[in-house]
Amino acid sequence: MKNIKGVIFDLDGTLVSSSLDFQWLRQQVNCPDEDDILTFTAQLQDPYLKDRANSIIEQHELDDAHQANWIPGAKLFVDCLNQNNYPMAIVTRNFQQAAQIKIRNNAMPITRIITREEAPAKPDPTALLMIATEWRLKPEQVMYVGDFRYDVEAANNAGMHSCLYAPDELPDYAHQADQVIRHFDELTATLKSLN
Repeated sequence: MKNIKGVIFDLDGTLVSSSLDFQWLRQQVNCPDEDDILTFTAQLQDPYLKDRANSIIEQHELDDAHQANWIPGAKLFVDCLNQNNYPMAIVTRNFQQAAQIKIRNNAMPITRIITREEAPAKPDPTALLMIATEWRLKPEQVMYVGDFRYDVEAANNAGMHSCLYAPDELPDYAHQADQVIRHFDELTATLKSLN
């Protein structure tokens, strides 16, 4: 973290817990297993099917939002960043309403949030680069922390430091990340040693 001046986070599975059942969601909207569900839904030609699929996904996200709690160690790391005046933001594939519920219910001190309504969904790097520009930082001065392949790919596509949160078994794409952590305490300890 020595050269890092700002930190962007994913939301679900990174800062807060998530019980989204993507297998069930795929079945509900008839999305093939190998397809990204948001891309699949956006490409539906029938307006009725598209609206129905979006409604199902959004309702599932809202239900999940009310149950979301801090991931172990994440709050301490965010508080530590806050105390040391690091700018922070969230880039999530969630829609705005669900993201705001999770942030409000967990009293997160992060006010800059980009959802799928405002920028193309990850792994597209647009949202990450928008924030770096707002902060007047070079991409390499920003770290993006996430728990999934799209997070690592988005950070790499943006030229940012990619940090993969992998508390359990290492996924097959872990080698693509600049850094892999098992617990947020690792980042907190590094930050405290620098400050």
